[in-house]
Amino acid sequence: MAERRKYKKRYCKYCEAKVEFIDYKDTASLKFSLSERYKIMPRRLTGNCKRHQEMIAAAIKRARAAALVPYTVTRKVVVTNPFENIK
Repeated sequence: MAERRKYKKRYCKYCEAKVEFIDYKDTASLKFSLSERYKIMPRRLTGNCKRHQEMIAAAIKRARAAALVPYTVTRKVVVTNPFENIK
Protein backbone atom coordinates (compact mmCIF):
# COMPACT_ATOMS: atom_id res chain seq x y z
CA MET A 1 0.00 0.00 0.00
CA ALA A 2 1.29 3.45 -0.85
CA GLU A 3 2.28 5.76 1.94
CA ARG A 4 0.10 8.77 2.53
CA ARG A 5 1.80 12.10 2.22
CA LYS A 6 1.80 14.16 5.34
CA TYR A 7 1.27 17.84 4.74
CA LYS A 8 1.98 20.52 7.26
CA LYS A 9 -0.97 22.02 9.08
CA ARG A 10 -1.98 25.38 7.64
CA TYR A 11 -2.82 28.09 10.12
CA CYS A 12 -5.06 31.09 9.68
CA LYS A 13 -2.82 34.12 9.24
CA TYR A 14 -5.68 36.41 10.20
CA CYS A 15 -6.16 34.67 13.56
CA GLU A 16 -2.43 34.94 14.25
CA ALA A 17 -2.51 38.68 13.45
CA LYS A 18 -5.76 39.04 15.48
CA VAL A 19 -7.63 40.71 12.62
CA GLU A 20 -11.20 41.64 13.53
CA PHE A 21 -12.39 43.02 10.19
CA ILE A 22 -11.18 42.57 6.60
CA ASP A 23 -11.72 45.69 4.52
CA TYR A 24 -12.74 45.34 0.88
CA LYS A 25 -10.74 48.45 -0.08
CA ASP A 26 -7.45 46.81 0.93
CA THR A 27 -6.87 44.91 -2.32
CA ALA A 28 -3.25 44.15 -1.45
CA SER A 29 -4.37 41.78 1.31
CA LEU A 30 -7.23 40.35 -0.77
CA LYS A 31 -4.96 39.22 -3.60
CA PHE A 32 -3.50 36.43 -1.44
CA SER A 33 -6.93 34.79 -1.38
CA LEU A 34 -7.48 35.04 -5.15
CA SER A 35 -6.23 32.67 -7.83
CA GLU A 36 -4.61 33.82 -11.08
CA ARG A 37 -8.07 33.93 -12.66
CA TYR A 38 -9.45 35.97 -9.74
CA LYS A 39 -11.39 33.11 -8.23
CA ILE A 40 -11.73 32.91 -4.46
CA MET A 41 -9.34 30.26 -3.13
CA PRO A 42 -10.84 27.62 -0.82
CA ARG A 43 -10.02 27.21 2.85
CA ARG A 44 -8.06 24.02 2.30
CA LEU A 45 -5.54 25.91 0.17
CA THR A 46 -5.30 29.20 2.05
CA GLY A 47 -5.50 27.76 5.56
CA ASN A 48 -8.01 30.34 6.73
CA CYS A 49 -10.46 29.52 9.48
CA LYS A 50 -14.18 29.49 8.71
CA ARG A 51 -14.82 32.91 10.23
CA HIS A 52 -12.07 34.67 8.31
CA GLN A 53 -12.80 32.80 5.08
CA GLU A 54 -16.37 34.10 5.17
CA MET A 55 -15.07 37.62 5.80
CA ILE A 56 -12.60 37.27 2.89
CA ALA A 57 -15.35 36.04 0.56
CA ALA A 58 -17.64 38.94 1.49
CA ALA A 59 -14.82 41.46 1.09
CA ILE A 60 -13.88 40.09 -2.34
CA LYS A 61 -17.50 40.19 -3.46
CA ARG A 62 -17.80 43.80 -2.29
CA ALA A 63 -14.55 44.72 -4.04
CA ARG A 64 -15.85 43.13 -7.25
CA ALA A 65 -19.08 45.13 -7.02
CA ALA A 66 -17.04 48.32 -6.49
CA ALA A 67 -14.86 47.43 -9.52
CA LEU A 68 -11.67 47.18 -7.45
CA VAL A 69 -11.17 43.52 -8.40
CA PRO A 70 -12.35 42.04 -11.71
CA TYR A 71 -14.85 39.22 -11.78
CA THR A 72 -12.97 37.05 -14.28
CA VAL A 73 -10.00 37.04 -16.60
CA THR A 74 -10.61 36.01 -20.19
CA ARG A 75 -8.73 32.99 -21.45
CA LYS A 76 -7.93 34.64 -24.77
CA VAL A 77 -5.94 37.46 -23.21
CA VAL A 78 -2.82 36.05 -21.59
CA VAL A 79 -1.72 38.09 -18.58
CA THR A 80 1.66 37.32 -17.04
CA ASN A 81 0.85 38.89 -13.69
CA PRO A 82 -2.84 39.68 -13.20
CA PHE A 83 -2.21 41.32 -9.81
CA GLU A 84 -0.07 44.12 -11.21
CA ASN A 85 -3.25 46.05 -12.06
CA ILE A 86 -4.44 45.90 -8.44
CA LYS A 87 -3.03 48.75 -6.42
